[in-house]
Amino acid sequence: MKYNFDEIIDRRPSLAKKYAGMKGEFGREDLFPMWIADMDFRAPDCIIKPLVERIEHGIYGYSVAPDSYWQSIIDWEKTEHDWDIIREEMAFANGGIRAEAYVLFHFTQPGDYVLAQPPVYKPFLTKPEANGRKVVMNPLKFIDGHYQMDFEDLENKLKEYHPRLMILCNPQNPVGHVWTREDLQRVAALCCKYGTLVMSDELHSDMPLFGHQYTPFATVSKEARDNCVVLTAPSKTFNIAGIIASTFVVPNPRLREGFFAMLEANEFSDPYFMAFIATEMAFRYGRQWRDQMLRYVEGNVDYACDFLEKYVPAIKPVRPMSSYVLWLDCTGISSDHDKVMDFFLDKAHVAMNDGKGYGPGGECHVRMNLGTPRANVVHGLELIRQAYEQLPK
Repeated sequence: MKYNFDEIIDRRPSLAKKYAGMKGEFGREDLFPMWIADMDFRAPDCIIKPLVERIEHGIYGYSVAPDSYWQSIIDWEKTEHDWDIIREEMAFANGGIRAEAYVLFHFTQPGDYVLAQPPVYKPFLTKPEANGRKVVMNPLKFIDGHYQMDFEDLENKLKEYHPRLMILCNPQNPVGHVWTREDLQRVAALCCKYGTLVMSDELHSDMPLFGHQYTPFATVSKEARDNCVVLTAPSKTFNIAGIIASTFVVPNPRLREGFFAMLEANEFSDPYFMAFIATEMAFRYGRQWRDQMLRYVEGNVDYACDFLEKYVPAIKPVRPMSSYVLWLDCTGISSDHDKVMDFFLDKAHVAMNDGKGYGPGGECHVRMNLGTPRANVVHGLELIRQAYEQLPK
């Protein structure tokens, strides 16, 4: 089946945060939205039809997730990533940010250090601090067009601060980097050496681009397997983030026993019917849609990078290895971050995620969402080009 990713769907009637949240995020609504990380593509029918049938049933009482739901996750990870998971290692998580909070509350205490690698997804920096933890930074290095981990600094920070938890983003959001097996092995060895648990957020794992290969953290070594809490989900890949369906995978029984007991005791770990239906249908029948979507996104990435190089050379894109977000270095526009944001909001009238929120290294950067029909990419880039041409030379 050939899917139509060029279809323009008006999301405003659905109260999509992309539109309804602009006033709160940017203080205005007269912007073309290319920000929050969900896509403008209709989810595949293999997900929609079973959900509609269940809604039409008309009774929305308590439900129990079938064994086939858990098995669909096990089968997907084995087929796609050669990752062997068993049912006992898994627990439901109602969304990525809440999942991070559960890990923080269970494995750390107020005053503990939590290590993060900016520029990185904003809640990895803000949620620990908001809950009384201290964030220690291990900034990524930008070398030869790609981001890399600074392992010397990582070991120094682990040795000095002894953080109870490291939040790893694999693949990295917002820069789109896919960590190699060797990268992950070094992280695992260092964290094991200094007694730091790794929470690996792998929500963007099923969207590798241009032949790159994602590697699950838990598979790279015994040190990794025995010292991690992994979070995965179909939400980003199949554009069902609003359904909120994620999965914890904790291979080490000594780690998961108390953690899973806490989740169960507080009723955090029971999937609700929309979550387990959407997840199972996505993983059993959505592969063709996913593959076509990724090829379409690759076309959007190519178009955006070529356009900026030709018409807006002051903005340097970092070509992503995964996902549909594009990290833009705008230091050629200005070395003043506020002026960069003024350029996009007040001159181009395009809403993109403010790079400063991703921590050190995010200044004078923005994150652009390319998970949208090509016509929207063309329009957004044209607005940027027109604003750029009006800048004093």
